[in-house]
Amino acid sequence: MSHALRYAALGDSFTEGVGDVRKDGSVRGWADLVAKRIAKSQPLDYLNLAVRGRQLAPIASDQLDAALAMSPDLMTFCGGGNDLLALRPNLGRLRETTESVIVRTQRAGVRLVMLSNADPTAHLPMGRAIRRNAAALHAMVCELVDGYDVELVDTFADAELQRAAYWSADRIHLNRHGHRRVAASVLAHLGYPAPAKWTTVAPGPDPAPGRFDAAAFGARQLPLVARDRLLRRASGDGRRAKHVDWQRLPAVS
Repeated sequence: MSHALRYAALGDSFTEGVGDVRKDGSVRGWADLVAKRIAKSQPLDYLNLAVRGRQLAPIASDQLDAALAMSPDLMTFCGGGNDLLALRPNLGRLRETTESVIVRTQRAGVRLVMLSNADPTAHLPMGRAIRRNAAALHAMVCELVDGYDVELVDTFADAELQRAAYWSADRIHLNRHGHRRVAASVLAHLGYPAPAKWTTVAPGPDPAPGRFDAAAFGARQLPLVARDRLLRRASGDGRRAKHVDWQRLPAVS
């Protein structure tokens, strides 16, 4: 039997899969979809250490330490989106932290695939202001991956993914269609097939400007952000990652 590919996914809610909710209330997301499709082609062990609300520093330390200790063959990494919620995000520090991830992963001989954060700002209040920081973070990631010859799946530049039809009611997390589209992009980059329906245009028209679920965003997200920044805590504090040990995935649909 051939050696099982060891795939570790690191990140925040984007990689945990928030917004792609199963019937039992658990979340799936693009990383789970990628792992299951790879498992149809070859044996796969899967690790997902992503936790919602995580800022870049603990992803680059706690999650990365744990992943490297388990000797993965392939790692996907995305972070920094939660750091942009600060009043004055420190982009210099984000660059240093991201660079440290690249250097440590390359030294360990692990194949690293970076993902840029998907861009929800076209449908957010104060979206233009948020997008300036998001664009700066994206430019920084692109510069680093070019300088270190790192692989990148650029979801930030996917104009189709920016449509509201790919986002949840809170407008900051991808929905099922969005996670499928990201999964298809990652699989294409890795050389694995994905169902054609994952890349078809999301059904239905975009909501009219301002016609998103303001209760979900305003009443839930903004108070959480303010509370978390005031108390210096994250929404995922105390939350355990989905797969902290290797999970052997069966080769089934």
